[in-house]
Amino acid sequence: MIDKKQARLRRARKTRAKIAELKSVRLSVHRSNCHIYAQVISACGSKVLAAASSLEPEVRKMLPNGGDIAAAKTIGVLIAERARSAGIEQVAFDRAGFRYHGRIKALADAAREAGLKF
Repeated sequence: MIDKKQARLRRARKTRAKIAELKSVRLSVHRSNCHIYAQVISACGSKVLAAASSLEPEVRKMLPNGGDIAAAKTIGVLIAERARSAGIEQVAFDRAGFRYHGRIKALADAAREAGLKF
């Protein structure tokens, strides 16, 4: 019997394989009940080029709750700014097997508006 996490990781594997095949920089997103995390990972997959999460002290001061759509939008803008300052414009979106709606969609839309292309 496959549990919820393993089913999600199985879905994520196919996306990650395709992104690796394209040799593209990826924007990987993870969400938990209380927080949301985003990382820009190099094309080889071994180096984190930029990261943002709702756990960071300066972000926590701005947000009452790290696990809502407002937090996801904030992290989306933050990761886009950090990626652009690292010289990255184009990324592939890796939703890590999560459904593209709610917080994942809010983060993606905010990152697009802040200038990341995917």
